[in-house]
Amino acid sequence: MSEQSVDNVATESQPQSIGIVTPQSQHFDQPLVLASGRVLSEYDVVYETYGELNADKSNAILICHALSGHHHAAGFHQGDKKPGWWDHYIGPGKPIDSQRFFIVSMNNLGGCHGSTGPTSINPETGKAWQSDFPHMRCRDWVNSQRNLMKLLGIDQWAAVIGGSLGGMQAMRWALEYPDELRHCIVIASATKLTAQNIAFNEVARQAISSDPDFHDGFYIDHNVIPKRGLRLARMVGHITYLSEDGMGQKFGRELKAGSFMLGSDDDVEFQVESYLRYQGDMFSEVFDANTYILMTKALDYFDLAREYGDDAIAAFSHAKCSFFVVSFTSDWRFSTQRSREIVDALVAANKPVSYAEIEADFGHDAFLIPNKRYENVFHAYMQRVAEGCQ
Repeated sequence: MSEQSVDNVATESQPQSIGIVTPQSQHFDQPLVLASGRVLSEYDVVYETYGELNADKSNAILICHALSGHHHAAGFHQGDKKPGWWDHYIGPGKPIDSQRFFIVSMNNLGGCHGSTGPTSINPETGKAWQSDFPHMRCRDWVNSQRNLMKLLGIDQWAAVIGGSLGGMQAMRWALEYPDELRHCIVIASATKLTAQNIAFNEVARQAISSDPDFHDGFYIDHNVIPKRGLRLARMVGHITYLSEDGMGQKFGRELKAGSFMLGSDDDVEFQVESYLRYQGDMFSEVFDANTYILMTKALDYFDLAREYGDDAIAAFSHAKCSFFVVSFTSDWRFSTQRSREIVDALVAANKPVSYAEIEADFGHDAFLIPNKRYENVFHAYMQRVAEGCQ
């Protein structure tokens, strides 16, 4: 997401927290054939689970993460003060209720939080993959998620849920494996990116690749990271995830330092400038530049209807599940128009669909932030999902 950009000030004593969670790792020896034609001969995935699988394994939920997301969606890691990125919506009594569902959240392949990706060792060379790591498509993530699903003994998801890039994965699930999910929940997403979105992603990639420390993506070999480029890419992305009103409410024109007294302009620093620098600095310390490039390209390449004659209605005709689509009024990167296009295509394809447009001031990041109406409609739909579990 930043989709990971939202400050979460919860503590371990927060009511209704899942509590301490421990990531799990699974190694797969069977080759994974990718959409690009390349093959991962073996790979690892890191994931977390919350709640318990019921007797007939009908209550399993898959969480698909967005651009800068990962497996840690809820609860706390030992010693951490901040919870997972979707903790407000996952846990006991929350919309995705860990007392009713068995919830699986996986770090996608190509990521930098434990699953096989550019920083992992290529078994054929004995060195880090770096920019040699293959491009990923949403269908590749869906296939790897399905392999984990089978290992866990789950035949059908009660729901596949995702926001932004995660919503694209959820829709791909509905088309690729229509018998293996009962509900598809698509939040702040689209069937494909607009040209403007692709342009923003390219600016971010150019910021990274033009950093002198990038070394064509082989910066690990030089014991450096393209920190300046990644920092700038994050700052650009972060601006686009927020709305003008949201930034105005949060920062306005407040100063961090300096004043507008005559002759002092060079010392002026706005709060928003300081905030963006902080976000960029923090992100560049924890996220891999090759992963950022890989994830943004996966976003750009996604086009749900491409292989169906560019007809979204024809694409959705293959789905068998029910859909819940959510958009946010101030989200201009994945606007309400994009969500309505999904809904219109589903209606035309005669598929059951519910839709909610949420009034919110925080742009694309709104799907991560507490919002009472969003929480209520999400909770109501998940009640319907729970009623379908034995």
